[in-house]
Amino acid sequence: MVSVFDYKGSFTLESGVTLPGYHLAYTTHGKLNAAGDNVIWIFHALTANSNPLEWWPGLVGDGKFFDPSRYFIICVNKPGSPYGSISPLSKNPRTDQPWYHDFPVFTIRDIIRTFQKLKDHLGIKKVLAGLGGSTGGMQLLEWAIEEPELFEHIIPIATNAVLSPWAIAFNASQRLAIEADSTWLEKRPDAGQKGLAAARSIALISYRHYNGYGITQPRDKAYMALSKEVNYAADNYQRYQGLKLVNRFNAVCYYRLSQSMDSHDAGRNRGGVEKALKQIKAKTLVIGIQSDVLYPISEQEYLQKNISDAQLLSIASDFGHDGFLLEYEKIEKALKEFIAERPSHHLKVVNE
Repeated sequence: MVSVFDYKGSFTLESGVTLPGYHLAYTTHGKLNAAGDNVIWIFHALTANSNPLEWWPGLVGDGKFFDPSRYFIICVNKPGSPYGSISPLSKNPRTDQPWYHDFPVFTIRDIIRTFQKLKDHLGIKKVLAGLGGSTGGMQLLEWAIEEPELFEHIIPIATNAVLSPWAIAFNASQRLAIEADSTWLEKRPDAGQKGLAAARSIALISYRHYNGYGITQPRDKAYMALSKEVNYAADNYQRYQGLKLVNRFNAVCYYRLSQSMDSHDAGRNRGGVEKALKQIKAKTLVIGIQSDVLYPISEQEYLQKNISDAQLLSIASDFGHDGFLLEYEKIEKALKEFIAERPSHHLKVVNE
């Protein structure tokens, strides 16, 4: 079920910008049990929405590991995204017109602080498990540092404690592609679409791996080309994925969300990264993909080393960073061992 949380109080971002309020779209599956200890909080990645059944069906849904009959599952569309939360497409209350390029950057820390207000609104006191991949994992780590007592377990996947210069360079290259679109600065929702398609192509190279393209887009693959000028499957694939994103996303939202990722530094104003990670009290399972070129496995090894008693699952995959969405059988097996089975008497729901 998709709901909207409308926060009416003022909210000040790390940048110093103060908003008169904000709204968050969030999806829930299942019900909170009587003990209040069956909450699973999932954090989505860059361009996903708040419904993990759509983009993580291997792990979430009826009969899956995170089954709504057992758990109260919640996922929030993060600020800046066009899927229901406050974003560049929302109306600026000061002008009554869409924000577009005037929309401020929400840091990863700003994002989880908006979530804290929703958590309090819902009466959630404890989260059995939080998990998220990529920028979702960044949000999870930030929150586990900000509120060490909130999470019983955390599972940060294919993520890091600080966004690296390498990842920032990928984001900058994507923004350059968007800026190169002559329509980019126009105040309309379809501005910058060609630039967005090019940005997505750049991103995909960082999400995938050499071996994965050889498997899924070999030179001799038969395919339906998008145009007569396209001769190879990999070329066709990049163009198709760019068009696919254009049809469901927005260039200004994408631009701002990439800047949100650039802000990620768990140690900022906390005495450094290692000191910040030591504040995490949740039982932690860090998961990394060995072929990930965007967030290399060394970054997950760093998390495991600096979070007290953390475990590390290193997954072999041909599909790079995107392996965190595809290798769900390996992840599920690890989760079964990591999260203890809940006693049956805890499964009684509130307000049946």
